[in-house]
Amino acid sequence: MWHEGVIGIQKGKDSPIVSVHYWMKCYEQPSKYGIDGGRISKLMLKISDEIVASFDRGWDIRPTNEAAETALRILVHEIDWREKE
Repeated sequence: MWHEGVIGIQKGKDSPIVSVHYWMKCYEQPSKYGIDGGRISKLMLKISDEIVASFDRGWDIRPTNEAAETALRILVHEIDWREKE
């Protein structure tokens, strides 16, 4: 199943919010093709039309900045959490 959305990432209380747009494809169950053996098989993260991470059954572009790393952690956690429902 494909998911698309935007995550707002803020480094600190007074710093601006960075919008990270994501597209991802998820399996119903964890897979050896997923990120860290999880459910996300394809993922693209963009900030201001720049690709900051790309995964297609393997890393094409690892997260290039802190906002991308944080968005990735949020998405992986959210997908894992949904699996447990």
